[in-house]
Amino acid sequence: MKELSPRQLEIVNLAIELIAEKSIQGLTIKNLSKKIGLSEGAIYRHFNSKFDILLTILSSFLQEADKSLQNVCESDNSALDQIESVFMYNFNRFTERPAIASVIFSESIFQNDNRLSVEVLKLLDKHESTLKCIIENGQRNGEIRVDIQCDKLISMIIGSIRYTVTKWRLTNFEFDLINEGRILLESIKKLIKK
Repeated sequence: MKELSPRQLEIVNLAIELIAEKSIQGLTIKNLSKKIGLSEGAIYRHFNSKFDILLTILSSFLQEADKSLQNVCESDNSALDQIESVFMYNFNRFTERPAIASVIFSESIFQNDNRLSVEVLKLLDKHESTLKCIIENGQRNGEIRVDIQCDKLISMIIGSIRYTVTKWRLTNFEFDLINEGRILLESIKKLIKK
């Protein structure tokens, strides 16, 4: 992703705020221009469309995930501690910026633009490849059960994260996501530990 200008960064951050306030359907150039105090034309000078803004948001999420998950698999921590790092990274990130969940889990919107679905898929692939590395190492080292296939364990972990975050969003953030994530993580550890 190319370096954003200060104005582009402002537009992206306000777009994320707008999504948090009004949901992803509320992200329109008209609503964004009101929020930022610029004309719609001024926004179009920085981005060609709403989809380009969303693409930039997703690309920035992917860069952030790359930085955070990059060295998890190579760390000296146990596989269960590494899984905890991935798990809590997501719950902390969603707690800090709830609009991220609204963007990432809005795949029905992305079906209309292949560029957006590709970015979401890259983000999912990053998490899958990190978890695959962790789980396979944990299975080789006797830390994680081998009677459940690695890809099924990945689905359980990612599915648990997604379900919990979706429920949190749909209940208007009424419970402590990090605390709920820790409780869920302990249950998952008990299920997968050898």
